[in-house]
Amino acid sequence: MSKTLKDQLLAAEKRPQLLEDCSKLIDEEVSAKSGLTGIAVKGAYGVVKALKPGIIRESVDALIDEFVEKMEPFYVAQQSSGNSVEAYFSARPGEVADALLGVTDARAARSKNGTIKKAYEGLRPKGKQHVEAAIPRLSRLVGKYVGA
Repeated sequence: MSKTLKDQLLAAEKRPQLLEDCSKLIDEEVSAKSGLTGIAVKGAYGVVKALKPGIIRESVDALIDEFVEKMEPFYVAQQSSGNSVEAYFSARPGEVADALLGVTDARAARSKNGTIKKAYEGLRPKGKQHVEAAIPRLSRLVGKYVGA
């Protein structure tokens, strides 16, 4: 039986490097943004990182288990599809984005911090678009860890 995505991504010996890779992916995605939305995203991201260094890695660490859980059905389907992780996930950017945003939407709804809620609500309308744009990088990252 093949290993689950959780087994392959969240093994204790892999987690530190996975967190580093995810943080780098986020930095790359933000850096690649352009136009007025890009300016807003880069500005907000820079402020958050300046106010609390290490926040990106901490946030990824807090959310990664739930993200992997939401990606597991896609991984299972990919395994029987004959396609690579990158090809399978990249062909479904809207579905994968919706699954991942379900995690952050739930977290934001539970947050008691008004500033965080307001910032999330301000960025959320474009959130799906941004997450969809990140799916190719995300799928390559997952592929790196599952050897696909």
